[in-house]
Amino acid sequence: MEDASPAGFEGAGRAEPLTTRSTAEFLARERSSILGAADTALRRAHARHYESAGEGEVQRRLEALFDQLLRALDERDVTGMLTYAEQVAEERFNAGYDLSEVQTAFNALEEATWARAMSELESTELAETLGLVSTILGTGKDALARRYVSLATRAHVPSLDLRALFTGTGGT
Repeated sequence: MEDASPAGFEGAGRAEPLTTRSTAEFLARERSSILGAADTALRRAHARHYESAGEGEVQRRLEALFDQLLRALDERDVTGMLTYAEQVAEERFNAGYDLSEVQTAFNALEEATWARAMSELESTELAETLGLVSTILGTGKDALARRYVSLATRAHVPSLDLRALFTGTGGT
């Protein structure tokens, strides 16, 4: 039996494991449904910068993120996701996006992937698929947040100005 877990992660010991390859095949097959649901969720969130970016650009960005997810599964390596997330953090930070807006895009893709997996896969396949997807996208979200905060500490960013929480306590 093939080891279905990415390096450093133990499998959940199921009778019929879903391998990273078959998870990638499932996601590729369900690509359009997943991306459509992620796009809908992102529009429903009314993230200001994503609304102004336009439908075509938002779709392109979701596709790029989805491609990084597939690449990480195919290569069994999250390095590309880390690099991509850091690049996105820099681009969106410099464009004035709030960190929460960018995280919303990652979350929309993760939630859409989960929903599709829950509706299409057998229960024996869910743990592996959801674990892989969450691990890869979670790694990306972590890298995104670390890079964004690193950039924000070098510049005054109103969304990270915690002094506003302490008005009336002598802080400002």
